[in-house]
Amino acid sequence: MTAALTGTLIVIGGWTIAAPHTLAQPAGEQPVAEAGDFYLPPPALPDGRGTIVRAEPAAVALSAPGQPGVFPAAATRIMYVSSDTHDAPTAVVGTYLQPSVPWTGPGERPLIAYAGGTKGQGDQCAPSKLMAQIVDFQPPLDIIFEYDLVAIRSLLNRGVAVVVTDYHGLGTPDVHDYLNRKSQAYAVLDSARAALQLPGTGLNPGTPVILYGYSQGGMASAGAAELQSSYAPDLNVRGAYVGGPVVDDEYFIGFNDGRADFAPSFAWILNGIAADYPETRPVLDAELNDLGKAILQESLGKCSVPAGLAQEHGRTSEWTTSGEPLTAVIDRSPVLQAVFAEQRIGFRAPSVPVLTASAMNDQGAPFVPVREVAAGWCGSGVPVQLEANAEIPPASGLVGTHVIAFFPAMVASQQWLTDRLAGMPAPSNCAALP
Repeated sequence: MTAALTGTLIVIGGWTIAAPHTLAQPAGEQPVAEAGDFYLPPPALPDGRGTIVRAEPAAVALSAPGQPGVFPAAATRIMYVSSDTHDAPTAVVGTYLQPSVPWTGPGERPLIAYAGGTKGQGDQCAPSKLMAQIVDFQPPLDIIFEYDLVAIRSLLNRGVAVVVTDYHGLGTPDVHDYLNRKSQAYAVLDSARAALQLPGTGLNPGTPVILYGYSQGGMASAGAAELQSSYAPDLNVRGAYVGGPVVDDEYFIGFNDGRADFAPSFAWILNGIAADYPETRPVLDAELNDLGKAILQESLGKCSVPAGLAQEHGRTSEWTTSGEPLTAVIDRSPVLQAVFAEQRIGFRAPSVPVLTASAMNDQGAPFVPVREVAAGWCGSGVPVQLEANAEIPPASGLVGTHVIAFFPAMVASQQWLTDRLAGMPAPSNCAALP
C-alpha cells in the first residue's frame, strides 16, 4: 500500500489512519492508478470470480535465462477477481509458476493452490514481490524473506504447477485482513481458477487441484477446504494439506499474549477487523489507548520480522484503556465476539480428504484447537490424517517450534498429495481422535 503523509494523517490505500487518537476511517478518494502500476485495480472489475484482470511475466529470484535448474519454473504475475469477507468482488494478485520439468506422476499435470505463511501487512511483504528478491529490507530493522520458496521449489521439482496467492490487500490498496477465514479461503480458491485460465500452460478446467498451506497458509487452506464445495464446486480439488494452522484468532492471541515475537500479529488481526467490519471501530477506538493505536498504525506497514512498538510492548494489557488483555476486551464486547467467531475454522466440513500437521509443542499455532478441529471434521465423515509431531521440543524466538515443524511436515505433505493424485485411498486416524 502506498502511503502519503498529510499533516497528522497517513492515507494508506483508501484508508485514513490518524495519529494515535482515532482508528482507521474510510478515506474520501481511492488512489488513481499510474501507468504501469500492476497492483492498482481498474475502476471496474470484470465479472466472474477467478477472472484474470491482467497478467505479465515475472522474475523469480535465483532464476537465470537458459538455466531452468536454478529455479525450475517460468513465472507469471496475475491480478484476478476474488471476494472479500463480505462476498463482494475484490482484486487479488498472485504468481503462477509453470514448472520446467515434466510431471511424472499419474494422469495430467496437477495444480497446487499454494497459500503462503505470514509475511506481514505492508505491501512490500506481498509474496509476488518477495519472489523477485527473496529478501526485503526496510530501514531501520524491518526485514522479511520469502521462506515459502523452499516448499514451492520442492513442489516444482516434482513437475506440479503452482499458483501462489498474495491474499486480499497485500500489494493492492485494501488493508490486508490477516487471518480472515473467508477472504483468505476465497483468495486461494480463486487463484486456482485464474491459473486454469492462463493460456499455454496445459492446464484445463478439470485439472486436479491440491490446496496447500502452512501457518497462515494452513488456516487459508483449511478455510478453502471448508468453503470449496459451495464457493468453487467447479474446481477438481483432490485434497487439502493444512499445516500448522491458526484455527481461532482469539485463542491465538490469548495463547501468545506477552510474547514479543507474536505481538505484531495481534495488531495485524485488529487492523484487518477494523478495515472489514466498520461496526468494530467505535469499540476498538474506545478500548485501545494511545499506545495501542500507535502500535496498530505502525504495524500496518510492517513485514513479519519487524522491530518496533509491538515488540517493545508484547503484553496486550498495555494496549488497552482498561489495562485488560485483548481477549478480555473481546469477551465483553458482543460486536467483537461476533466478528472473531466468524474467523474460526471448524464449523463446516471439507468435502475432500485432509492432511493436518501440527507440532504438539507449537508455541505459535497451538496444538489443542487444531486437534479439536480435526476431530470435528472426522465427526462429519471427512477422512482426516492428523500428524501430531511430539518430537520437536518447545522453542521460542524467530526459529521456534512452529518454524522447525515446517520442514518435516513439508516432506510428509508432498508424499500425501502425490498419493491423492494417484487416486489412492486417503489415510485417516480419526479413530484415535475422540
